[in-house]
Amino acid sequence: MNKTSTSTIETQLKSIQQLIQAAKFEDAIKQSKQLQQETTDEQQQIELWYLIAVAQRYEKSFSQAVVSIEELLKLNHSHSRAYQEQGYINLALHQQTKAISSFEQAVTLNPSLMASWQELIQLYRDKGQQEQVQKAANQLAKLKTLPPALLAVTELMHEGKLLKAEQICRHFLQSNSRHIEGMCLLAEIGIELKIYDDAEFLLASALELAPNHIHARSLYLNLLIRLGKYKAAEQQVEKLLLEQSENLSFKVAKASVLTGLGKIEQAIALFEQAIAKATSQATAQAIAIDKQVASFHLQLGHALKAKGDIEQAVANYQKAHQLSPSYGDAYWSLANTKTYRFNDEEIAQMQTQRENQNLSLTDRVQLHFATGKAFEDRQEYNQAFQAYQQGNKLQHAQNSFDINKLEQQVADQIKYCTTELFESRGHLGFNCPDPIFIVGLPRAGSTLLEQILASHSQVDGTMELHNILGLANRLQGRNNKERQYPQNLSVINQDYFKRFGQQFIDETRVYREQSPLFIDKMPNNFLHIGLIRLILPNAKIIDARRSPMACCFSGFKQLFAEGQDFSYNLEDIGRYYQAYLKLMAHWDDVLPGFVLTVNHEGVVNNLDQEVRRMLDFCGLTFEQSCLDFHKTKRNIKTPSSEQVRQPIYKSATAQWRHFEQYLAPLKKVLN
Repeated sequence: MNKTSTSTIETQLKSIQQLIQAAKFEDAIKQSKQLQQETTDEQQQIELWYLIAVAQRYEKSFSQAVVSIEELLKLNHSHSRAYQEQGYINLALHQQTKAISSFEQAVTLNPSLMASWQELIQLYRDKGQQEQVQKAANQLAKLKTLPPALLAVTELMHEGKLLKAEQICRHFLQSNSRHIEGMCLLAEIGIELKIYDDAEFLLASALELAPNHIHARSLYLNLLIRLGKYKAAEQQVEKLLLEQSENLSFKVAKASVLTGLGKIEQAIALFEQAIAKATSQATAQAIAIDKQVASFHLQLGHALKAKGDIEQAVANYQKAHQLSPSYGDAYWSLANTKTYRFNDEEIAQMQTQRENQNLSLTDRVQLHFATGKAFEDRQEYNQAFQAYQQGNKLQHAQNSFDINKLEQQVADQIKYCTTELFESRGHLGFNCPDPIFIVGLPRAGSTLLEQILASHSQVDGTMELHNILGLANRLQGRNNKERQYPQNLSVINQDYFKRFGQQFIDETRVYREQSPLFIDKMPNNFLHIGLIRLILPNAKIIDARRSPMACCFSGFKQLFAEGQDFSYNLEDIGRYYQAYLKLMAHWDDVLPGFVLTVNHEGVVNNLDQEVRRMLDFCGLTFEQSCLDFHKTKRNIKTPSSEQVRQPIYKSATAQWRHFEQYLAPLKKVLN
């Protein structure tokens, strides 16, 4: 049978919708089932199951409608309107408790479903849950105040149709340029699409227009935390707490900001206060409270881990999954200590939760990665790889990373960052010797190099700072279709280079202590070494390099918090590594001596020699503390924090060989 074309099917879908509107339910069901035989497209199958279920409900074939919705949810377990329809079916079957559960799931997935909120208000009222009635009524009232265009934008956002949502929202703002809710929605879309610069600009502009807008300031705060701009975030959270001093979410946000600023003890105290307060508020909504308290325990665990109190960090991660058994981040945080070993009960719990149809995509991905680590530690490599593979596949599908764009970025850097550029403009930057940049791929040993250097009396370790990436984004401009950077490095006002360098030093001072030198270990800065050379000509750059297979596979089994979207596909990560090698060779050509390459295997096999090489490169005298790096007490905010608090060990260098039979796509790319 010839498959029906997409345009023909879309016409037929509209025809079926019209049949339902005309109350010709039997015809609608018959046409839908016929069309299901003619298409293999999953999205179209989902749409057809939805229409069949609606028609079956209207013709009172409730048991058949239940089956149709179940078939739909097998294809897409996070389809909000399917749960709304399931709620209507349960209501028709007089199953109020199940109806509440379905409608709640619908609004959890898509809070803009007005019909679900209306049904929940009545259902809560029937059960005497007055507090829930009020919450649902508040949400419904808020939705009713939105202009129709923005209500459509909200629905599209929650259905994952971000580009369509952005298009409608921008069109709305052309005629309503000072509409704060519209600006907030467009910023939220920008955050989802990772266009952070635009989102930051929009939210800052919204707050200039409406300084008392709590939602806009809260969004702005969360974005600043995500970008690692903790000093600016601290100012925002203090303003929010002036308005709502008892708001637990704002108190926890302040604790997160303090963690980012290295004020760990203050952060821990705030987290503990928030947990005590939230626990004391536990009422009829025990599940919601448990989830909130679980998230607080998780964040407290992160602060304790950064401090080096791994025992208490683990206890808080365990408490988080005990309170909320489907909380993927709690299991992944245990796995991500790199030293924790899951027991049989926890592994069984993770495997059970992975099959939970109501699980969010984020929780599911985290559970796959955590299960992979659990099986790897037990040397059950086949099961471990299957779990890693499933987690990577889900994460890759949702992040829309395009390796071709990265390779074009590298080509642009090579094309425009030439010897001539540095000869003509390389003397214009800010002559400050303070920063040491550690660059490369994640999982290449950069945290170890940072810990070694930060053990020196003249060096402060900080974190992965976002400042260089932020500057590159600003130079890129707001029109993503026309890339201005790096070609504009040869034409922008020459006074800017010194200003940018001074700005970097000023903005990063908050992360430093009293030492004359400090480290920025953002690995992705390898893309912008030319920019660093122009704004900070006296900076030191160390390339943390690890053998290709070990580095790439270590990245593949790591679930990153942010910004390493290339790592969720074996071919992508191999091409990324090759692009990195190509660009580093270019920097060596045009900036000879500016970058020191330090191989992880060299550090593992000859620590003393490599430590002295790095210290000489940075102009530092030898100190024994650098060899005894594992004894240094400092806050470390990366996954390798526990590993670098131990002496050098060699077991990790060949871990990838246990998985060699599965890594053919990676081997092929790496030759």
